[in-house]
Amino acid sequence: MFYGRGGQGAVTASHILVQAAIYENKYGQGFPFFGAERRGAPVTAYARISDKPILRRGVFSRADLVVVFDHRLIQLGLLKKIPVKKNGALVVNASSSASIGRDLINAEGRVRVYAVDATKIAEDLRLVVAGWPLVNTAMLGALVKALPVVSLESIERAILEYFGPKAGKVNSEAATRAYKELRYLGEV
Repeated sequence: MFYGRGGQGAVTASHILVQAAIYENKYGQGFPFFGAERRGAPVTAYARISDKPILRRGVFSRADLVVVFDHRLIQLGLLKKIPVKKNGALVVNASSSASIGRDLINAEGRVRVYAVDATKIAEDLRLVVAGWPLVNTAMLGALVKALPVVSLESIERAILEYFGPKAGKVNSEAATRAYKELRYLGEV
C-alpha cells in the first residue's frame, strides 16, 4: 500500500512495481484510491504481487508493506486504518531524525520500520515538478530493499520503460540511491 500526496507519484509507483513483477514472471495488479484529484491531497495506491494468479480485486483489508511518501501523513492517522500484517514492513520518506511509534500504526504484530530521505534524493537529482519533489522512484528503491518482492534491477527496467531513456535514467538513479541509503529504524 502506498500513501502519498497528489503529485508525488504514488499511483505511478504502484504501476511500476507491478510491471517489475511481470518482468520476473509474477502476477500483479496496481490501482489507485482517491477522491477528487488535487495536488497535495492524500492519495492511496495499492499493488498486489504474487507468484500465482490474483483473483481478488479491490482494496486491501490488511497489508504486508506500507510505503509513506510524506511522513506528515502519519500524523493524520492513515496508518491506523489498515492493519500491517505480523512481520510486515513500513517504509517512510523521512529525514534521519524520524521516529515512528507503535501508537501510530495498526499492527497485527511486530513491524519492521525503515526510513529514507527520498525528498532530498529527488531534490538532489532535480526530480521536482511545480515545486513538488517526485519521490516515487526513490521510494520504490527503498521498498525493494525493505521487502525484496522484486529485484532492484527489475524496478530499474520498469522505470526506464515507463519514463523513457532520459527521464528514466535519473529516476533509476533515484531508486538505486534510495536502495543504498535506506535506514532500518527497528521494530515496533
